[in-house]
Order: sequence, then C-alpha cells, then structure tokens
Amino acid sequence: MDFDEKALPPSVKAELRGVPSDVAHIIEGHLVAAAELIDSDPELANKHAQAARRRAARLPVLREAAADTAYAAGEYASALNDYRTLRRMTGNDNYLPVMADCERAMGRPQAALRLVKEAEEADDLSSSQQVELVLVKAGARQDMGQDAEALRLLHSAVSRVESSEEARARLYYAYAEALLTKGDTGAAREWFSRSDELDASGLLDAADRVALIDGVQVEGVEEIDGTGSEESDD
Repeated sequence: MDFDEKALPPSVKAELRGVPSDVAHIIEGHLVAAAELIDSDPELANKHAQAARRRAARLPVLREAAADTAYAAGEYASALNDYRTLRRMTGNDNYLPVMADCERAMGRPQAALRLVKEAEEADDLSSSQQVELVLVKAGARQDMGQDAEALRLLHSAVSRVESSEEARARLYYAYAEALLTKGDTGAAREWFSRSDELDASGLLDAADRVALIDGVQVEGVEEIDGTGSEESDD
C-alpha cells in the first residue's frame, strides 16, 4: 500500500509503536486514505477507518478515526458507540457535544439534552465546542416543537460567544434559520449575511439564502416565500 507517511501526525505514529510493523503499515495506509476522503467521500473514508480499527480496536486513535468518519457518513449509531468508548478510555469530556448531536440525529432529542447538560458542567471544552453545544441544544428544542426556546438560546449565544470564524458562521446561520422560521425575514437576512462574511471556506449556503430573500432565484434552491418557509407546489 503506497501512501505519504508524512501525512500522519507524530501522535498517531506513537500510538502504533506497539503494533507489529506490517500491521501498522496497513493501518497507516487506511488512516491516510480516510483523512483524504472524509470530505469528498465519507462513506469510503469510513470503510477505511473501520478497516484500520478492526486491526487494533483498543487504540484510541483508531476509535476516533472510526467515530469521526462514521459521523461524517451519517452512521450515527456507530459513531456514538465509538465516541462513548473513547470517552471511557480517555476520560475526555470533549466528545460530549458530538455525542449529543448523534443522539439528536437518531431522533432522540431528550437524550441529546441530557448529554448537553452534562457537557455544560465540564470545564475543559473549547469555544468551538461550546458553540456546538448551543447548536445541538437549540436543534433539540426545535425537534421537540419548542421554537421560541430555540430562538432564545441562539439569540443569547450570538451576543456573547467568542469563537473561531467557522464556528460563529455556523451559529449565525442557525440563528438566521430560527428567525426565518419565526417570520422575521429582515433579521434573518442580516444574520445570513453575517454568516456568509465569516464563512471563508464556503461550507454554508448563506449567500444563496440572502439572494433568495432578496428575490434572486438560485439554481437548485426553492424560493423563500417571505414567511419563513420555502415555496411548495402542494
């Protein structure tokens, strides 16, 4: 298996020192492939990560690769299982936000909120993870039909959270969506615009949402009718 060994962080190589060299070489190849594919083909990335994990399942780095790629591929039950195991292995609460999001993705908003509450009591979460908690908490409230509470949570967060531009872009986008659901199109446009200004990588479609609010039809996206919903043919 040919790959660039320089693509592997030293910490990964350190964890693999106790693995037979021939097996370690195979694992390293799968890890490099998983890292390269996670954005473009998360399902194939997950297959590579799972293949690596099977060869040394007790190594945290392989559990984490399997969890991250499963999450990216939408395999939330598998991801949650590995994140839970990682937390037990490492004692690290940093996995709680993504674990909560897995619960929500599987249609269990109350379970997600329990994990959010547990994470809020932790003292070692990064600012980006704090944003993730707000997004999951607000999303869970929306799933339970509590739109006003979700809007309150997001409104509170946008006025006080300091984090990376990417995290704030996602937070502003979620707030804009909540405002749009409420029917406040003008405020939604403002926050979609703020989100777009911070989204240097173009991960979100905030610019398209602004264009739709302004009445510019964007290819592949249905027009917003001005009441917080998209037009429907029903």
